[in-house]
Amino acid sequence: MTGPKGTTKKGRRRRCAAFARDSRGATAVEFALVAAPFLALIIALLQTFLVFFAQQLLENIARQSARLVMTGQVQSAQMSQAAFKQKVCDQISILFTCSGLMVDLQVANSWSAANTGMPTLTFNASGAVTNTWQYNPGDAGDIVVLRVMYIWPVQLGPLGFNLSNLSTGNRLLTSSAAFQNEPGAS
Repeated sequence: MTGPKGTTKKGRRRRCAAFARDSRGATAVEFALVAAPFLALIIALLQTFLVFFAQQLLENIARQSARLVMTGQVQSAQMSQAAFKQKVCDQISILFTCSGLMVDLQVANSWSAANTGMPTLTFNASGAVTNTWQYNPGDAGDIVVLRVMYIWPVQLGPLGFNLSNLSTGNRLLTSSAAFQNEPGAS
């Protein structure tokens, strides 16, 4: 029995069997199957690394800025809120912009009343933060809480990997420092 173009059933079966046994393209097919999940994993790792690296930089900035308040340098220089924010911004070396940095400095009545948690942000129609941040460096012996925050842009990664913690799809990085001003910090 001959099929189209003069081939027989037996000949077709032989060609199909030969095609099935042929492994020359197996590596390319295997790589194509593994490449997408592998690239998704690499992208997720890079994004996670950047977020944690940025968080660590923010921790260092908050610690150094808290030292300025704790040792009385901010109080003795009678720094305004804008001047203190500029001092915080001066410590930024990479990854952040000063315009996106938010600084909240407040005095707490006791250690248990110190609010070091992540604030609830409010946004206007254009997506800008509308919160009003406090600025009170306190006097000698006061318990002070410094919170430095930054909205980090997060891209939705492959396979649904998402690091956002805001309704806008971004991540709020927050670093807090609670300390007691030194006795000469006035």
